[in-house]
Amino acid sequence: MPELPEVEVVRRGLARWVAERTVAEVEVRHPRAVRRHLAGAEDFGRRLEGERIAVPGRRGKYLWLPLTELAGDSTGTAVLAHLGMSGQLLVQPEDAPDEKHLRVRIRFADSTDTELRFVDQRTFGGLSLHDTTPDGLPDVIAHIARDPLDPLFDDEAFPTALRRRRTTIKRALLDQSLISGVGNIYADEALWRARLHYERPTATLTRPRTAELLGHVRDVMNAALAVGGTSFDSLYVNVNGESGYFDRSLDAYGREGLPCRRCGTPMRRRPWMNRSSYYCPHCQRPPRTTP
Repeated sequence: MPELPEVEVVRRGLARWVAERTVAEVEVRHPRAVRRHLAGAEDFGRRLEGERIAVPGRRGKYLWLPLTELAGDSTGTAVLAHLGMSGQLLVQPEDAPDEKHLRVRIRFADSTDTELRFVDQRTFGGLSLHDTTPDGLPDVIAHIARDPLDPLFDDEAFPTALRRRRTTIKRALLDQSLISGVGNIYADEALWRARLHYERPTATLTRPRTAELLGHVRDVMNAALAVGGTSFDSLYVNVNGESGYFDRSLDAYGREGLPCRRCGTPMRRRPWMNRSSYYCPHCQRPPRTTP
């Protein structure tokens, strides 16, 4: 599933190609793609047509398209895009052949000859319309914490909040109500850089150690952003259909059996919460068990 860097790459593409355009027509080709819009596909298209799309927003892994009136005033609604495992938002020429798994098509009223397509092979993702909070967030994600690349992320409060969770560090990094946008890949990468085992209790982390880890989280995400995110297959692409290349720079994730780039010890993989954790057994020593 796309994490913060991948979603931010898509958001930037949409900001370039879709912002300030007025919706002329919406074609829902598969009702499952708008299943989270409880009023149904017909209502989704009818409410979206004639609206103007403002600059796309993002919090953590969540992406949305705010809607404004022609005068620029907010309508108090937004299109929330959930990419799921295989969802893609593509800006395509209107005459480009339809993708095999095209689910929703949005045409615009201008003359740029491009349209927005939602393509989703596995149909786990989708689009839906929601009211927005005073801060401009879709109301269904108002509980999501700020992400580490958000300028308003509270660095001072984070160490205390982390220690109070009384859990393990990787669980905490994936807790979207504590810190959003960090998924399995970038958690493993940041923990490897910080030399922390994924089962390290949060209560044992000092404020300086937490600040160091947070710095590594930001560094790895910014590095991924610089090369378009991480693509292991063709299912994650940006709005122009291009893949990201950060998978070539991963230090931990997916490197089972390969030498640690720091000490040479073979990397390990362990099952973890229906996922996998990759780590170096020498650099990231497991925590001592209490008797």
